[in-house]
Amino acid sequence: MTVTAFIRSPALAEYRLGDEHPMSPLHRRLAVELIEAYGLLDRDDVRIVESEPATDEQISRVHAPAYVRAARRFSESPVLASSWEAAQWGFAAGGDTPAFAGMHEATAGICGASITGAMEVWEGRADQSFSVAGGLHHALSNRAAGFCVYNDPAVAIAALLDAGAERVAYVDVDVHHGDGTQWIFYEDPRVLTCSVHESGRYLFPGTGMLAERGVGEGAGTSVNIPLPAYSGDAPYLRAVEEVIAPAVLAFDPDIIVTQDGADPHHQDPLAHLQVTTAAFPRLYRTLKQLAAEACGGRWVALGGGGYNPDFVPRAWTMLFATMLGVELEDELPPAWREHAEAALGRVVTSTLMGDVEPIVSGPERMRADQEGHLVVDQARMLLST
Repeated sequence: MTVTAFIRSPALAEYRLGDEHPMSPLHRRLAVELIEAYGLLDRDDVRIVESEPATDEQISRVHAPAYVRAARRFSESPVLASSWEAAQWGFAAGGDTPAFAGMHEATAGICGASITGAMEVWEGRADQSFSVAGGLHHALSNRAAGFCVYNDPAVAIAALLDAGAERVAYVDVDVHHGDGTQWIFYEDPRVLTCSVHESGRYLFPGTGMLAERGVGEGAGTSVNIPLPAYSGDAPYLRAVEEVIAPAVLAFDPDIIVTQDGADPHHQDPLAHLQVTTAAFPRLYRTLKQLAAEACGGRWVALGGGGYNPDFVPRAWTMLFATMLGVELEDELPPAWREHAEAALGRVVTSTLMGDVEPIVSGPERMRADQEGHLVVDQARMLLST
């Protein structure tokens, strides 16, 4: 029996960047509640694990100690965030990652959940794990960025390396380039970072170009597929299946960590890719098969971006169901729908696969897909050099 650990953490509700901030804990809470509504946590092959916050020592494996001290200070006194020092560390008021009370504790909790998921798999208590709270991939070693205070994927990868893993593959399918995680391990030959994302020509953080391939001993251990705005299912899935999967298999990792942002979806308000709901089950099946072939199924799945509250819960429920090998009823549980509509103050889609036509179609979409296929072809060629 394949055992899947589902990681719970109070940090899921505590990471609040502001009432009007697009990164709302409500989206993640609704995802957990939809997973529960489908009965996926009641199965014998699911192990529910409560996590503990990461220690400063664990966080400082990838973050500068001075940065961790600054995050603690602004966490205790967010009013100081108007100072020049706050801007230096990425916490300026009005920025994308504003300081908030309890910030250090909340983000340490997210890091702890990701470490817990990684250790459940590495130490053999589970074959795979999922932490909805995780996926804060933009935080740099010494600076907050892109809604992210600490980089929990990197903290979890460092914990795996410390526990004896010799090679860890990181796969990032978020619409935004996984820049923080990439830069943290850019010179480390033990970590392969792969990211398919909307090109930095159009979208934050402006990085993740084909030429970013690692340096020094880490040369060749960074793989990027930057897709043009408005490209859709075909180039996106090709990037995962024809570039990332072969790269991971060639790397021969001991374990795979994935950042599973739901924001490539065409209805996401913060990006421009036109990936439809129908592509996500195939994406998740590909990741599951990749873990099976590359490292005996050892897979640590994390959440990530996603700013359409109608889609994020459905995406991560599909992901968890795929991990379990479960086919779900397309009709969403009525009680969950009623609860979600009350929480959001709006009508939500009635079915798991419910979708509308992508916003961009016709010649503009065709041009974007053609350019996207060319980028995938270039990325494939780079794998052999």
